[in-house]
Amino acid sequence: MTVRGKTDIDHELLKKVVDGIAIEIGNATEWGKAADYIPELAKVDTRQFGIAVLTRDGQMIAGGASDTQFSIQSISKVFALTLALKLHGEKVWKRVGKEPSGDPYNSIVDMERHKGIPRNPFINPGALVIDDMLLDGKKGDKIPDTVRDFIAEMIGEDEIGIDEDVVKSEHTSGYTNKALANLAKSFGNLDNEVDDVMHIYVRQCAVALSCRQLARAGRYLMLDREDIDGKVSKTDAERARRVNAIMLTCGQYDGSGDFAYRVGLPAKSGVGGGILAIVPNTASIAVWSPGLDENGNSLLGTLALERLSKRMDWSIFGAIRRV
Repeated sequence: MTVRGKTDIDHELLKKVVDGIAIEIGNATEWGKAADYIPELAKVDTRQFGIAVLTRDGQMIAGGASDTQFSIQSISKVFALTLALKLHGEKVWKRVGKEPSGDPYNSIVDMERHKGIPRNPFINPGALVIDDMLLDGKKGDKIPDTVRDFIAEMIGEDEIGIDEDVVKSEHTSGYTNKALANLAKSFGNLDNEVDDVMHIYVRQCAVALSCRQLARAGRYLMLDREDIDGKVSKTDAERARRVNAIMLTCGQYDGSGDFAYRVGLPAKSGVGGGILAIVPNTASIAVWSPGLDENGNSLLGTLALERLSKRMDWSIFGAIRRV
C-alpha cells in the first residue's frame, strides 16, 4: 500500500542537513536587497539567516538565527485566508480568484482589468478583500488583531508581538495599498471602510515571529489528512489542502513557477524575508533571510529551501512513497 507523504523521518539526517545548510548560507556572498519601500524594513541587516523545521512527530530542528523575530508581512495572508475560509467557506471565491496574477503583487492595472476581483488572496488587493471578510462590521478601536490571535492559538502562546515601528512605517508609506483598497471599494468588493481594512491589514503584516514560532504556527497546514493526527477533522484537512494549493501556485508572487520548479513545496513568502513552507503530512518549515530577489522573495531563504527539499527528497512532485 502506498500513502502520499506518510514516511518515517530520519531525524539524524534532517539535523545534519539543516546544520549544513545553515553553514552554507552563512558563507554566502550575495544576500539580496532589503524591502526599502517600507522604511522600517530598509534598516534591517540583510546578512542574517535562520531556519526551523517542525516534524510531524513534534520535533523541532533549527539552525542559524532561528530565534530572531521578524515581521512576517505577507505570510500573514495564509492565516487570514484560513480564517476567511472557516467563516465563509466557498463564498470566499466569489470575491477573490484562485489564479496566479501574472502581474506585480500590487498592480492597480490588474485590479481594474478584473473589475475589482483580485486574481488570488495572496496579492495585496486579494489580501485586502480577505481582511474585509474578517472585519464583520467592527470599526475603529473595536477591530481585533484577528490574525495575531489565531497565530497565538496555533502556537500555544498567550501573547504574540506586533512590531509597532513597522505598523507606523507601513501606515505612512502604504499609498498603493490604500489605492487598491479604494479601487476595490469603488467596484463594490469592499464592505467596510478603507481605513478599517487597512488597519487590520497593516497590523497582521507587522506580526513578529521567529522561525521556530512560524514553523509551529504553520503546523496545521502540514496535517492535510485526518488520519495523521486525531485532533484534525476532515474539514480541517480539506481546508489545509485548499490553502496549500493556493500557496503552491500563488505564494511567491511572480516567482511561484520558478519556486515550484526548484523547491516543489507549497510556500508563502513575505517581504520581511520569511518563507513558510509545508511538506504535507511531514513537516512545517520556516526560513528567514531579509535580503530579497527581484520578485520580492527571500534570496537565500529560497536557496535554503531548495537544498533542504532536494537533500530530504521532500518535493511533492517526487514518487509516492511506500510505508
